[in-house]
Amino acid sequence: MTETYVSPVQVRAQRRREEIRAHADRVAPDRDKWIERNDAYYGADRDFMKFLIPRGSRVLDLGCGTGDLLAAVEPSYGLGIDLSEKMVELASKKYPYLEFRVGDIEDDAFIAGLQGPFDFIVLSDTIGLLGDIETTLSRLHRLCTRDTRIVISYFSQIWGPLLNLGTRVGMRMPQPEINFLSHVDFENILDLAEFETIRRDARQLIPRRLFGLGSLVNRYVAPLPLLDRLCLRTYVVTRSRRAMAAEELSTTVLIPCRNEKGNIENAVRRLPRFGKHVEIIFVEGNSSDGTYEECLRVKDAYAADFDIKVFKQSGKGKGDAVRKGFDEASGDILMILDADLTVPPESLPKFYAAVASGKGEFVNGTRLVYPMEGEAMRPLNFIANHFFAAAFSYLVNQRFTDTLCGTKVLKRSAYKRIAAGRSYFGDFDPFGDFDLILGAAKQNLRIIEVPIHYAARTYGSTQISRFRDGLLLLRMVLFAFRKLKAV
Repeated sequence: MTETYVSPVQVRAQRRREEIRAHADRVAPDRDKWIERNDAYYGADRDFMKFLIPRGSRVLDLGCGTGDLLAAVEPSYGLGIDLSEKMVELASKKYPYLEFRVGDIEDDAFIAGLQGPFDFIVLSDTIGLLGDIETTLSRLHRLCTRDTRIVISYFSQIWGPLLNLGTRVGMRMPQPEINFLSHVDFENILDLAEFETIRRDARQLIPRRLFGLGSLVNRYVAPLPLLDRLCLRTYVVTRSRRAMAAEELSTTVLIPCRNEKGNIENAVRRLPRFGKHVEIIFVEGNSSDGTYEECLRVKDAYAADFDIKVFKQSGKGKGDAVRKGFDEASGDILMILDADLTVPPESLPKFYAAVASGKGEFVNGTRLVYPMEGEAMRPLNFIANHFFAAAFSYLVNQRFTDTLCGTKVLKRSAYKRIAAGRSYFGDFDPFGDFDLILGAAKQNLRIIEVPIHYAARTYGSTQISRFRDGLLLLRMVLFAFRKLKAV
């Protein structure tokens, strides 16, 4: 009978896991005391996890300890896994309404036995203990859908010496030896494991309260560019690339319109057919040029070719029109097409393909790649767009070149999540663009951009006051900082 060969690497890895298990069993009875002693750090960590993970999600916590983090995010179903039997025993007593199991997450058979999928999979301070990070992460694909998010938190490499000193002088709970990874190395491992990073946040510049000073600095100063590189904690939100699969979906094209009578028929005539079915919704905003009547005429004239619906807006502003139209929409994918047609209707199949393929979950048009037609964008608008693009790239942790482009596309299921979480931001956006952008960032959607050829208006005039609305946008940037960074 041939014996199974066990390599020296496997022997060392197994010995290390046993050392980690034994260490966790030893410290388990005192873990709550250490957490209480460092309550500023642990409290801030739990609060940011609650920001990233919506209440009521299905959550798998790998390396759950005594269950405090899993309980804090208030899952609809929570499963905690830990190598230590003592940790799991304490967690089960503290939170009997959650499920906890003893298990080795580096054991393929154990991971294969878990019943997924989950909305969120959390690895908090677990990555540094793994013997093979890439392989362990690769096994998680089977627990993911295209909507699953992996949330990984770990200590910054530059804090390694100070953390070790804190342990030696008794200010920090004893820890087994961990691997401190650079951000570049970790991003490389994620790529090898076929995970795509959606956002990366740095938190906690001062992991102490210091009579309120620490909390103030951590909230308003630590998230600032450059200073965030000095933070103790890094949080990475990723998604599985293997879970991406092309779908054939139906689409609703929403066209908010006010005083755009001359563009209504062209919006329909120029619209290509794509996907499973295309629905067109006009939401008319109490025009003075007969736009509403024109929408009704076009609906009847093209009834044999297009599924067209017309609604009159009860409120004011594009944002109100977008919410009205999306609430009435039946398509799997929701698109906004501005009635001025400066974004060509012919470009919409590209947006459809980006969402249907899974490459993007929130797709934004960008007018700043190709040359523009004539006076399509005035110089001040051009400068403002670049400023707001830089500001919002920082705020949402994903690249934006043109936040003010009106064409935005996402799945209806994603929009429902944004709408359900709208109370976090409130009714702050008369345009509708930033309500969607900030909502997409809060819901950890993958944001990408599709370049379009921006055309000059052929009918009517712009309904935006450049200076008044520019000041409003500046206030919204500050608002977004408070809601997305100073948390």
